[in-house]
Amino acid sequence: MTNVADEILKTMKYAVDRKAVHCDITYPSVITGIDRKGYVILDRAGSERTVRCSIPGIELRPGQAVWAKEPMGKLNELHICGVRGK
Repeated sequence: MTNVADEILKTMKYAVDRKAVHCDITYPSVITGIDRKGYVILDRAGSERTVRCSIPGIELRPGQAVWAKEPMGKLNELHICGVRGK
Protein backbone atom coordinates (compact mmCIF):
# COMPACT_ATOMS: atom_id res chain seq x y z
CA MET A 1 0.00 0.00 0.00
CA THR A 2 2.87 2.37 0.77
CA ASN A 3 4.30 1.95 -2.74
CA VAL A 4 0.99 3.01 -4.29
CA ALA A 5 0.82 6.12 -2.11
CA ASP A 6 4.45 6.98 -2.93
CA GLU A 7 3.75 6.61 -6.66
CA ILE A 8 0.69 8.84 -6.41
CA LEU A 9 2.71 11.49 -4.56
CA LYS A 10 5.54 11.29 -7.12
CA THR A 11 3.03 11.69 -9.95
CA MET A 12 1.43 14.70 -8.26
CA LYS A 13 4.83 16.31 -7.64
CA TYR A 14 5.80 15.76 -11.27
CA ALA A 15 2.55 17.40 -12.46
CA VAL A 16 3.02 20.40 -10.16
CA ASP A 17 6.66 20.83 -11.22
CA ARG A 18 5.68 20.72 -14.91
CA LYS A 19 2.96 23.32 -14.37
CA ALA A 20 5.35 25.61 -12.45
CA VAL A 21 7.65 25.78 -15.48
CA HIS A 22 4.93 27.69 -17.33
CA CYS A 23 4.38 30.45 -14.76
CA ASP A 24 5.29 34.11 -15.05
CA ILE A 25 8.82 34.87 -13.93
CA THR A 26 9.39 38.28 -12.31
CA TYR A 27 12.84 39.41 -11.23
CA PRO A 28 14.77 42.60 -10.41
CA SER A 29 16.70 44.32 -13.17
CA VAL A 30 18.32 47.66 -14.01
CA ILE A 31 17.85 49.95 -16.98
CA THR A 32 21.21 50.22 -18.73
CA GLY A 33 20.05 52.49 -21.55
CA ILE A 34 17.24 53.82 -23.69
CA ASP A 35 16.94 53.57 -27.46
CA ARG A 36 14.19 54.24 -29.99
CA LYS A 37 12.75 50.72 -29.57
CA GLY A 38 12.44 50.87 -25.77
CA TYR A 39 14.39 50.41 -22.58
CA VAL A 40 17.56 48.32 -22.42
CA ILE A 41 17.62 46.08 -19.34
CA LEU A 42 19.51 43.04 -18.13
CA ASP A 43 17.70 39.70 -18.34
CA ARG A 44 18.14 36.83 -15.85
CA ALA A 45 21.28 35.64 -17.63
CA GLY A 46 22.84 39.12 -17.56
CA SER A 47 22.35 39.81 -21.28
CA GLU A 48 21.05 43.17 -22.45
CA ARG A 49 17.56 43.16 -23.96
CA THR A 50 15.48 46.00 -25.36
CA VAL A 51 11.98 45.84 -23.90
CA ARG A 52 8.84 47.91 -23.52
CA CYS A 53 7.38 49.22 -20.28
CA SER A 54 3.85 48.17 -19.36
CA ILE A 55 3.38 51.02 -16.87
CA PRO A 56 1.34 53.79 -18.55
CA GLY A 57 2.55 57.39 -18.33
CA ILE A 58 5.92 56.73 -16.70
CA GLU A 59 9.36 57.80 -17.89
CA LEU A 60 12.29 55.72 -16.75
CA ARG A 61 15.98 56.60 -16.80
CA PRO A 62 19.25 54.66 -17.06
CA GLY A 63 20.42 53.25 -13.73
CA GLN A 64 16.87 52.94 -12.40
CA ALA A 65 15.94 49.68 -10.67
CA VAL A 66 12.89 47.96 -12.15
CA TRP A 67 10.97 44.68 -12.07
CA ALA A 68 11.10 42.65 -15.28
CA LYS A 69 8.52 39.99 -16.14
CA GLU A 70 8.71 37.03 -18.53
CA PRO A 71 5.10 35.96 -19.07
CA MET A 72 4.86 32.17 -19.05
CA GLY A 73 8.68 32.08 -19.29
CA LYS A 74 8.62 33.57 -22.83
CA LEU A 75 11.78 35.66 -23.14
CA ASN A 76 10.49 37.32 -26.33
CA GLU A 77 7.63 38.87 -24.27
CA LEU A 78 9.92 40.25 -21.55
CA HIS A 79 8.76 43.68 -20.32
CA ILE A 80 9.10 46.11 -17.41
CA CYS A 81 6.20 45.65 -15.00
CA GLY A 82 7.22 47.78 -12.03
CA VAL A 83 9.68 50.19 -10.46
CA ARG A 84 11.71 48.94 -7.50
CA GLY A 85 11.79 51.02 -4.36
CA LYS A 86 14.90 51.87 -2.40
